[in-house]
Amino acid sequence: MTDLMRRWSMAAIGRDKLKLETVGIPQPGQGEIRVKVSAASLNYRDKLVIETGMGLPLPDPFIPVSDMAGVVDAIGTSVTRFKPGDRVMSTFKPDWIDAGDNGNARTPAYKTLGGAYQGVLADYVVFPESWFVASPRSLDDAEASTLPVAGLTAWFSLIELGKLKAGSTVLVQGTGGVALFGLQIAKAHGANVIVTSRSDEKLERAKALGADHGINSSNEDWVEAIYRITGDEGAHHILEITGGPNLGQSIHAVAVHGRISVIGVFEGFEIAGPAAPLLLKSPIIQGISVGHRRAFEDFVRAIDSTELKPVIDKRYPLEDLHSALEHLYRGAFGKIVIDLN
Repeated sequence: MTDLMRRWSMAAIGRDKLKLETVGIPQPGQGEIRVKVSAASLNYRDKLVIETGMGLPLPDPFIPVSDMAGVVDAIGTSVTRFKPGDRVMSTFKPDWIDAGDNGNARTPAYKTLGGAYQGVLADYVVFPESWFVASPRSLDDAEASTLPVAGLTAWFSLIELGKLKAGSTVLVQGTGGVALFGLQIAKAHGANVIVTSRSDEKLERAKALGADHGINSSNEDWVEAIYRITGDEGAHHILEITGGPNLGQSIHAVAVHGRISVIGVFEGFEIAGPAAPLLLKSPIIQGISVGHRRAFEDFVRAIDSTELKPVIDKRYPLEDLHSALEHLYRGAFGKIVIDLN
């Protein structure tokens, strides 16, 4: 093993500040493990952090990207959860182990990898052992790298909090990472799934993954289409991935006493919706900021039992990060992965 590794870092905010550099390989301390990163996956949040910093107290220099999978390479003293050779994944909010989150009403918890904590876009990472989860046996490392945010967010929305029942109707907005995980998880639990997209080609691909209905939202009013498909009952669970004023449309589309999981901010951080259907339908509107480690471990067990396979649109080498980011900005069908092997 050489003494040097590659990593992407930033000394200031902005995509033009990204720099691929060679630095020393870090050593694990007490309670820490070192992981040889095999693959990392990109999320829309990574774009926001790189371009704007999102108002976060970023380390200096800052290593971006939160999601990775790899192999334990070395361990520090007092480590008990993992041993060299184990395959592991990062956790997005590593201090959130189970149940109640940290933080308070004034300052909600948001200490994440690729944010207040360093990210993972490097050949090796060293973090406390509690910050990792064992990878599914049924997935390779590239597939496993897509789970910490996109996969867990969909699982937490539909299963951990949503208690999804067979026969329910789930509406998934778009065909990005969270959306396609939502589609696959919902189908594995016996739900009927409707997908919206502005692309007929992507809708056909979603149907090949199991979607029961596709709505091209550029050609028709998708709320009216939901009414038509469900016989006016509406969707029992909506993955609200668009954000902004689109929440108002989701309130119109949701079933009485249904659930809307607010996840995405593609159309803005300020959300709005009509009061009348909100009051009359009494839906649960649930904000989702990924999920805790225990739910992630539950999700891993479900993946190995159902053989769910993440959808990877394209894999890029570490050196080609800018091309991967361009792909992210254009919009992917599923996930974009950075291959470090």
